[in-house]
Amino acid sequence: MKVLLAAPRGFCAGVNMAIECLQLTLDACGAPVYVYHEIVHNRFVVETFQQRGAVFVDDLDEVPAGSTLLFSAHGVSPEIRRLARERNLTAIDATCPLVTKVHLEAVRYARENYKIVLIGHDGHDEVIGTMGEAPDAMVLVESPEDVDRLEFPADTKLAYLTQTTLSVDDANRIISRLREKFPAIESPPKEDICYATQNRQEAVHQIAAEADLVLVLGSQNSSNSQRLKELAIERGVPAYLVDGVQDIRQEWLEGVETVMITAGASAPESVVQGCVQFLKGEYNAVVEQRVTQEEKVHFSIPNELKKLIGRD
Repeated sequence: MKVLLAAPRGFCAGVNMAIECLQLTLDACGAPVYVYHEIVHNRFVVETFQQRGAVFVDDLDEVPAGSTLLFSAHGVSPEIRRLARERNLTAIDATCPLVTKVHLEAVRYARENYKIVLIGHDGHDEVIGTMGEAPDAMVLVESPEDVDRLEFPADTKLAYLTQTTLSVDDANRIISRLREKFPAIESPPKEDICYATQNRQEAVHQIAAEADLVLVLGSQNSSNSQRLKELAIERGVPAYLVDGVQDIRQEWLEGVETVMITAGASAPESVVQGCVQFLKGEYNAVVEQRVTQEEKVHFSIPNELKKLIGRD
């Protein structure tokens, strides 16, 4: 068996920053440290931090007044920030800067009296936070068909934004439909889908056709990981999204000569290597790394955390 190991894969700069924030906060403050939603959408990461004393909550009422609270990489609405202040929580913002960029664009467009079309997945943590920046000015679409149902007065100023972890192909289809129906619609100066999402999708575009099977490391609630699986399937290659080696089924590998392995932006390298070692041990796999893009992006921890730990 041959394993085509995609690179880049796994953690992006935003995830690395969020995880570093939680590690440093636990080191400085001790347990418990509360986190609003999962720090990133990965079961292994969440369970690892729970063992260290992180408590993940979906409602700030679960956080005792005066506690330390992290906002996850997906971002939160202004209302959540207000509630945190009311409860006298020491809030550390681990929002990915690329998500913050979308929030700031939403605020700017709303201030300039635009109606904003947000392209994203209903109920996703990032979408909830973004829509909270300008709830009266924003409408969510998930498909070209949703665009067809949009109606605005003729003099409405329109702009669109996107969730950062979408399929580039899916987003482009929706954007094309928006431009067809609303030719004057504006877009942000730089696209919103993050570099890491695009790079991991491009690797699937380039490599998947050489494989008989694609394994994507990531959790089921990870939007960008789901997109990687879907892209492979769209190219006619069977693909599965797994949290780790324990999820791999023997029947998937029957008659398979070449496996592509990649990982979503919230999946740690340790689970990737666990799968690689499994295939080496059980199927005498030979590993070939395929590099499609170099990534050198790094995000610094937020200033409030630097002050907390005494780092300049």
